[in-house]
Amino acid sequence: MNEIWTPHATTACIVEQDNAYLMVEEISHGQQVFNQPAGHVDKGESILAAAARETLEETAWEIELTGFVGLYVYTAPQNGVCYHRYCFSGKAIRDTKRPLDEDIVQAHWLSFEEILSLETKLRSPLVLKCLQDYRSRPLLPLDYIYEHKVKDLK
Repeated sequence: MNEIWTPHATTACIVEQDNAYLMVEEISHGQQVFNQPAGHVDKGESILAAAARETLEETAWEIELTGFVGLYVYTAPQNGVCYHRYCFSGKAIRDTKRPLDEDIVQAHWLSFEEILSLETKLRSPLVLKCLQDYRSRPLLPLDYIYEHKVKDLK
């Protein structure tokens, strides 16, 4: 019998303001690492809503999504899980000052050079790859993502 392969759907968001990027310092597998605001898409949640929600939960910043950076696939060596990361760009709207998720140490605004200097402390290679793509190529419009609405299947 073949095992069903199920990748994990995740989002990440690159938020730039005054030549700095919104990043999170977090604990992953017992280590302190840096990442864009990112996380899993909940069942029944749109990918766009997940990106805004994860950014709010991890940084306390309300954002407006402004573009689609790309889709990234990564299999983590720590657990063998394959992640499909939908990366977006966003505009900071307001700092709500709300408490951050429990695994988040702190949210930071970091320059590109500061992020480069943290390369060995980045959560995965996707963190830098997404940022480099954001900086080097045009963003896709958000309507490049189509999510078909399904009626409740109760």
